[in-house]
Parts: sequence; C-alpha cells; structure tokens
Amino acid sequence: MGMFGNLMQKIFRTSAKAERPHDAAPPPGMGVPGTAGGGAAGTATVPGTAPISEVDVAAVLDKLASENSQKLDWKHSIVDMMKLLDMDSSLSARKELATELNYTGDMNDSAKMNMWLHKEVMKQLAANGGKVPAELLD
Repeated sequence: MGMFGNLMQKIFRTSAKAERPHDAAPPPGMGVPGTAGGGAAGTATVPGTAPISEVDVAAVLDKLASENSQKLDWKHSIVDMMKLLDMDSSLSARKELATELNYTGDMNDSAKMNMWLHKEVMKQLAANGGKVPAELLD
C-alpha cells in the first residue's frame, strides 16, 4: 500500500470504528484477512449498522486533533495532518507522497509542494468516499 492509501486507511478506519459497535467486525477490505474489498472507497456495510458511504474527513481529523496533546493544524498543513495520523511527515516521506500523487513541480520548493500536497490529498480523499469541506478543495 502506498503513502496515500495508508493515509486514507487511517482516516477511514477511525471513522468506521466510531460508527460501529465496538464488538462488530470491521467493514470489508479494512484489514481483516480473507475479506473482500479493496479499501474504504465506495459503500461498506457492517452487520447491524447502516452502510458507510461517505466518511466525514473533517469530523475524523477534528476528533483526532482534540485528543492530541500537540496543536496540529490539519486544515492547512500536510505535515500536521500526517503527524495527526501518526505518519512519517519528514521531507523524504512527503516527497514520496508527492511522487505517488503525480506532483510535477519542484520538490526542492517544499513550501509549494506542501501546499499542493494538502490540496491534492483533500481532493483524493473526496474522490474516494470522503466528505471534505468545500473550502479545503479550492
């Protein structure tokens, strides 16, 4: 799984845990060996719960931020978002993510790359079943 897949899975898993009873099985494709499905995109169902068709990305990240001792601004910083999700946020990790998401700009201009990465991650989350506030997609 690539960097973006890992990031998306962390957000969607957190949402799935919050939306199902603690004793229910995870949605298909969410890390349970032998289950069908290729991830969290689309609609997943869990016995005894309503289908999960859209993950509220802002709600998940806001909840994680409220539980974190650091003040992390995930709405504006890809570094803070990655830290919030307990991911490597080093420059080399961000370059890897940028390569995976087909960034064509200068990777040595980390400020520009970081801004692009944040917007692209939000767009990709929205394209894969995430509900992302419109102001984060502009």
